[in-house]
Amino acid sequence: MLRRETEDDPERMAAALAGLRRYQEARRARPLEPPPAGASTHGASLRDYGGEGPAVLFVPSLINPPNVLDLSPERSLLRWLAAEGGVRPYLLDWGWDLGSRSRLSVGGHVEHILMPLAKKLGGPQALVGYCLGGTMAAAAGQLLGAPVATLAAPWRFAGFPDDSRASLANLWQSAQPTVERLGLLPMEALQSAFWSLDPARTVAKFERFGRIDPASAEAAAFVTLEDWANDGPPIPGAAARELFEAMFARDVTGLGAWTVGGAVIAQEDLGRALHIYSATDRIVPAATAFTAGARIEVEQGHVGMVIGGGARQATWEPLAAWLREAGDAA
Repeated sequence: MLRRETEDDPERMAAALAGLRRYQEARRARPLEPPPAGASTHGASLRDYGGEGPAVLFVPSLINPPNVLDLSPERSLLRWLAAEGGVRPYLLDWGWDLGSRSRLSVGGHVEHILMPLAKKLGGPQALVGYCLGGTMAAAAGQLLGAPVATLAAPWRFAGFPDDSRASLANLWQSAQPTVERLGLLPMEALQSAFWSLDPARTVAKFERFGRIDPASAEAAAFVTLEDWANDGPPIPGAAARELFEAMFARDVTGLGAWTVGGAVIAQEDLGRALHIYSATDRIVPAATAFTAGARIEVEQGHVGMVIGGGARQATWEPLAAWLREAGDAA
């Protein structure tokens, strides 16, 4: 991918490769220790971040690790909310035990993992989902009758650009033999899809990284974020199939909404809901966002809206205010 983007510019190629090498060789800070795992099912568990107030269940995507919501002491939405937000955040950690959930579709994860764990909290005051986790939280929120907030979450899958949908269809076609053999979709296959969304930006970020002070806080933040983006368990085969064949291939609403556990999930049937989405998101474009419920548009990108320098003002504070209001209205 680096070669394709820089084949006519040897200087850029050298700079990008130097930045990539520096990233690979960079010293890593010790990651934050997550709270101990509590209630669990199918290899997934709840992590309690403490705090005073009603329980709020955070649902990360099935793609990439859940610690994007708890990345570092300065960039942890969950720890900030526990200290400042007037709620008690819990994180659903999907875990790495794929054997017990290899046959679960995306909807199956909602029905057999998310819903039972939510009920173990006595029914959370609200659910908050990030990326695909927001799509899943919306389904659980409708079924539980709980308020739902989504962050950078897709619902109108037809809003993905045609070239992105075609690229994902090709990826799925080439990956199917592996998925059928292993029962899972490797993370490496998904990474190639993410890179293809904006290959020039991928090259540029490594060029830039190669020029900054490797001992700086900026360099350390880059390494932490890039490690998160390149990490994560494979996606269970049944979930990957539903994601690519039902969701990305066609619009969920075009399917007559999404059926989870025999119930039809439609955004119009959500109760109290807040959707925070980004006008500059390349991973989940604004055109895919929920349209029903309260909406806040931000300018930070897909990841920047939850961990970037402006995330607290753009996302964290409005989310905390909405969660407090949802608690008061309960």
